[in-house]
Amino acid sequence: MSDYPMMIAEVDRIEPVPRRIRATLGGEVVLDTTRALYVWEWPPYPQFYIPAADVKPGVLVDEEHVQRLKRGTARRHGLRVGEVTRPGAARVYTDDAAEGLAGTVRFEWGALDSWYEEDEEVFVHPRNPYVRVDALRSTRHVRVELEGVRLAESTSTVMVFETGLPTRYYFNRTEVDFTRLEPSDTVTSCPYKGMTTGYWSIRIGDTVHKDLVWAYDFPTRQLIPIAGLVGFYNEKVDVIVDGETLPRPVTHFFK
Repeated sequence: MSDYPMMIAEVDRIEPVPRRIRATLGGEVVLDTTRALYVWEWPPYPQFYIPAADVKPGVLVDEEHVQRLKRGTARRHGLRVGEVTRPGAARVYTDDAAEGLAGTVRFEWGALDSWYEEDEEVFVHPRNPYVRVDALRSTRHVRVELEGVRLAESTSTVMVFETGLPTRYYFNRTEVDFTRLEPSDTVTSCPYKGMTTGYWSIRIGDTVHKDLVWAYDFPTRQLIPIAGLVGFYNEKVDVIVDGETLPRPVTHFFK
């Protein structure tokens, strides 16, 4: 049994999206809908399926390629806005699609320049409506080590509890041994936290452990308590809480 809660939505679950969804390409809003559907293609998070009627006319370019897919027959489309093109970026489902999906479009997330839920930009993928993310200050004693070398220690961490992921521990920068860290150019995004503003690798002797430390200086408003703090990749370091070394978790997607 895992020591943190797992995702609960099964594959192929379909639910209405109560939020206004928009996306842009080439500086233009190319879809705008309050009738999107959540479709779980795998358990961690859903995808948006958008009614074709709510896509800007002329954006979808039929590539004359029919696909027989698990959820029905779809025609592959590219996207075009002015000089900007995205081949193979969308599938339009036909009349034999699963219940509720006929006439909807499943876009490749990265083919669009930006996505919005209401007026807030969303990164990486749609937010799972069954995921809860809490950032709580704690006075428990937490230490992070790698190969026996202490990297951080605190009795004032912020613990982030996110459905489907192990607890993450965020430290004040004064509690982190930056002499062991080397800055990295890596940037990642999270639908729930926003975009990272710092990444570091850890050097122990001659070995560099790449991109195991990060920070969000400007997280989403729900995660404001972690602003400017430093988090560690539990799966690759040792975390000791109140004297007990936690088993390294095994996860299938990052952070």
